[in-house]
Amino acid sequence: MVLVLGVSAGAGGARAMLTHSDQPHLPPIDRCLVPRRAGGGVDEPVFEAIRQMSGSAERRDELITGTAVTCRCPLHAESIRATAGHTRLTIVDEPLAQLRYLRFTGLLPDSGSVILYDLGTSGLTITHADCRTDTILSSKRSTVLGGDGYDALLRWQLARGGVLTDKPTSRRYRESLSSSRVVTAMDPDSGGRAVVTRSDLAELCAAGIHHSASFVRQLIEETGVQPEAMVLLGGCTRNPSIREALGEMTDLPIIYDSEPEYVSARGAVLLAAERPTGDVRMARIRTGAALPTALTSRTVGRRKLIAAVAVTVALGATIAGLLAMDKNSAQSPDGGTAPTPVEVAGIPATPFG
Repeated sequence: MVLVLGVSAGAGGARAMLTHSDQPHLPPIDRCLVPRRAGGGVDEPVFEAIRQMSGSAERRDELITGTAVTCRCPLHAESIRATAGHTRLTIVDEPLAQLRYLRFTGLLPDSGSVILYDLGTSGLTITHADCRTDTILSSKRSTVLGGDGYDALLRWQLARGGVLTDKPTSRRYRESLSSSRVVTAMDPDSGGRAVVTRSDLAELCAAGIHHSASFVRQLIEETGVQPEAMVLLGGCTRNPSIREALGEMTDLPIIYDSEPEYVSARGAVLLAAERPTGDVRMARIRTGAALPTALTSRTVGRRKLIAAVAVTVALGATIAGLLAMDKNSAQSPDGGTAPTPVEVAGIPATPFG
């Protein structure tokens, strides 16, 4: 049997999926997640993932005929290409891989455009893309929002309740709340316990989700094109409360794959099976260029989004402060109460979930 390998590269690490070339939508033969080590380059986890999946193929006595790696930005692509040397692989723009897999599964509209809302470990990437031509109309990236920031907020809430925990443990609690409504956190040193509910996490994330909804509206305003739907990608969107809130705040139909964090890797598998010549890049509309008539026929009205900019600055300062405090996470914050992003940004603390 012919095997193909798809890898998605990100600031937090790499995900890889090994499957037969004619079965990209079925459960994979093997897969792995390789976190990025502190101070390491984005290329390291990519080639570790390739090494692990190559070993898996060898144990099956099968051959990997094509490998594709998705990248979010040119810098990541250059780093991976430089490390690859003579290793044969195709580098693909991540949004193109996402669109390719969504089209394969029938989730992508036949016409119009969609917002790709990719909320991962290290931040949020929003891309407005045309479904028919696979052209990027506009794209924005924010490191204010992401799993790292939400984990930091959760650690602060637990610490205020007397439960100190490390980053991997708080992440495990947050991820558990995507499938469970309640988790019990425990401090292994003091024996202290704290109950955290999905609603508690939703309140911690509320300001960030409000901000990201404004981020989406701002992107739509800049392109002047009303999207058909918003696709939720990245592991953080597994949380039902976040999905529900985003649908309500943006007033857009939601498209969601059951494994949103693997959509990029599955798209890479499809492209690896096609074995394209050279790297695969997406077309982008130049700033200020006129959009095709087919896209501008459904435009949106102009809105004032000064408040969104203010939220960006305030929320970013708060998350940055909390992440910086992780360097001294063993100390209890009893000496003061860390403000939540809701308090800093001045957004009504309306819970969702």
